[in-house]
Amino acid sequence: QVQLVESGGGLVQAGGSLRLSCAASGRTFSRYAMGWFRQAPGKERELVACISSGGSTYYADSVKGRFTISRDIAKITVYLQTNSLKPEDTAVYYCAAGNPPFRVRDVDYWGQGTQVTVTS
Repeated sequence: QVQLVESGGGLVQAGGSLRLSCAASGRTFSRYAMGWFRQAPGKERELVACISSGGSTYYADSVKGRFTISRDIAKITVYLQTNSLKPEDTAVYYCAAGNPPFRVRDVDYWGQGTQVTVTS
């Protein structure tokens, strides 16, 4: 069993930055790939970034060069550093634990979500 708790969302102006954190509990944390999805009103949930148990990363084209995902095994935490934020990044961001290729249906555990709002 894995429990995920996100923090770090908020309101920021375009061009600003936020660091999202996802604290995980459960001894099997290191076995899972971890990732961040987001869902804007009226849109489907989409994968933003993920990181494998071995440290390989994937980013959606829309966030490449602006977002960075990392994980701290000792702290059992996954981070998403978001830079150069744009209004279109506004969404609820969800932490997830699952398996490659990390589609929505590959996720075993979800966090409760944290709101990110970017104003122009």
